[in-house]
Amino acid sequence: MHRILIANRGEIAVRVIRACRRSGIESVAVYSDADRTALHVRMADHACHLGASAPSESYLNIDKIIAAAKKSRADAVHPGYGFLSENADFAQRVVDEGMIWVGPPPSAISLMGDKVEARRLMNRSGVPVVPGSNGPIDDPAMALRQAQQAGFPILLKAVAGGGGKGMRTVERPEAWLSSYEAAGREAQRAFGDGRMFWEKYVQRPHHIEIQVIGGPYGRAISLFERECSIQRRHQKVIEESPSPHMTDDLRARMCKAAVAAAEACGYVSAGTVEFLVDDDRDFYFLEMNTRLQVEHPVTEMVTGVDLVIEQFKIASGGKWTPPVLPERPFGHAMQFRIYAEDPENDFLPSPGVLETYREPQGPGVRVDAGVYERSEIPIYYDPMIAKLVVWGRDRDETIARATAALEEYQIAGVVTTIEFHRRILEHPEFRSGNTTTDFIPRYIGELQTPRPPVEGLSRALALAAALYARRRAQRHAPISPESNGHTTATNWLRQGRVEATLRWPVAH
Repeated sequence: MHRILIANRGEIAVRVIRACRRSGIESVAVYSDADRTALHVRMADHACHLGASAPSESYLNIDKIIAAAKKSRADAVHPGYGFLSENADFAQRVVDEGMIWVGPPPSAISLMGDKVEARRLMNRSGVPVVPGSNGPIDDPAMALRQAQQAGFPILLKAVAGGGGKGMRTVERPEAWLSSYEAAGREAQRAFGDGRMFWEKYVQRPHHIEIQVIGGPYGRAISLFERECSIQRRHQKVIEESPSPHMTDDLRARMCKAAVAAAEACGYVSAGTVEFLVDDDRDFYFLEMNTRLQVEHPVTEMVTGVDLVIEQFKIASGGKWTPPVLPERPFGHAMQFRIYAEDPENDFLPSPGVLETYREPQGPGVRVDAGVYERSEIPIYYDPMIAKLVVWGRDRDETIARATAALEEYQIAGVVTTIEFHRRILEHPEFRSGNTTTDFIPRYIGELQTPRPPVEGLSRALALAAALYARRRAQRHAPISPESNGHTTATNWLRQGRVEATLRWPVAH
């Protein structure tokens, strides 16, 4: 590979560009109208304009991305995460056009993207799965009877789902039908596929995932675990490795199961197998993400392996030698997703210009960002600003370093999740390692500090911004959400939530 087109934007595009530089490979950025001055465009060796700001006209438009790859004479395409990264048709199109797809085979993407087929494959491969339906729900009434035998609560999930979309927890039988219909509608809007299946809801589990790399000869390796239980609405907020819930025996069993899952679907390149783990340390297959994960830097910090460069090595077609790994995760790492969101107002997006932007520094501190001072956080995309990754010799040192780094991080012009992260770190339950998936909803009142309502001129400015965003949003067709599932301001407006934007705090 000599020239790679990165079919993405923001921090992950910057991340891949840096790996290209270290590998002596030229990079090609693609950009929309809203991203003309974005950092990834400035850093790349070449850049191609895709079109209008709406993702459907740019980062989700397969024809335009393929045309850009041909125009720039790229011989490979890296999808990043989100957007088209798990679109098997896009991957196949890249291959059909004679370019290298830096990722897993389209067949593996398609197989693991169908949650029902993935469950069936895991069953055949001896990987434990959560009790649930054996296929998509055809008869809601019959599925209800089966769910009652398993016992409520039940989790309804979209067959083509991801990022928490098309997912509902059903606490009692009376709510079954309405939840099924609502989840199906949401799944249809998000994925173009409204089929649903159900699983037994595992109460207060740990969400633990295993990083894998599939080699070119059908063999896979694991690179230990990441604890991803600090999440809201099924969206990850903080990730860490090793997991506070892990034992050597559990790690060995989970890594073995993850490797079996990857080899069963013929997986090649970097991927992640996600599990739910209960208090008895029994684990169940959740899904496989057939791409590079948002939280991949956590694994890089505790293994010393550059996962993107490993992707390059495998995709190039030469002999691939698996990286040498420590016996267990080296030290401790945490990642904090820094978003332009307002935790005090239901995590509403806070688009705007970064009037001040200063990244923290110090031992063990890494920042993966796609912005610079005066960058704009647009309304069209996921409002991630950066990922703060911190390493220490043990969990306590990592928490101490992370606390200092969050205090040092300076961002003005938009509301961010920095203070929310600090409050999580200070919470005694988090410090004790009690990081189950219900942590944020259980302690949300202790993690938030409500601000007074916006008044006077500031409220008028907020109203003007909301109305402007609504008019912009109405000119675009509905779009598929990015895989990490955070709702953009545009999507809030399309869902009839215009009144909620009136509560956006104005930049200050």
